[in-house]
Amino acid sequence: MATKETQTPKNTTATSDTANAETTTTEQQAVRPEFGIQQVLVKDVSFETPLGYQLPIQNWQPEIDVELNAGTSKLADNLYQVQLAITVTAKWEDKTAFLVEVKQVGIFGIKNFSDPQLHRMLGSYCPGILFPYARELISDMVMRGGFPPLYLAPINFDVLYEQQLQKQQAEQQQQPITTTSEIEQ
Repeated sequence: MATKETQTPKNTTATSDTANAETTTTEQQAVRPEFGIQQVLVKDVSFETPLGYQLPIQNWQPEIDVELNAGTSKLADNLYQVQLAITVTAKWEDKTAFLVEVKQVGIFGIKNFSDPQLHRMLGSYCPGILFPYARELISDMVMRGGFPPLYLAPINFDVLYEQQLQKQQAEQQQQPITTTSEIEQ
């Protein structure tokens, strides 16, 4: 005896839910933030010893001044250059013992970040990546210049970034608001 099976269609809601889940997953992947280091390089480096080697190294305790600047530029869509410039000046008895200048550059691929997140990445995270490279180069140059090693302390770029934001907000609040009637007078 032969039996005939009839198949009923499966729940179409489940199928459409699966399709919606796949679409949502694909959309999430499309907007997932992406970050990549493309290149890290030295753009400029300088070491100067204005007094030559006339300095006593035995009781070497110079006054060290560190100046730090960071800048960014957009190279292409989702591609940014961040430059970290560090100048270290060592003074001994009010005379410059040495001066080191390093410009460390990184090329970063950054995609699908909101504007505030992008600014934080460029102003804090990327300089934090570049700093160890610049710190190592500075230490090496100082030793090769015949001076005792110079070890720069780690820098919290998140704190520096927050301080810069607070300073900018304070400056904006202090600026007087000019209306058009004041301009015409």
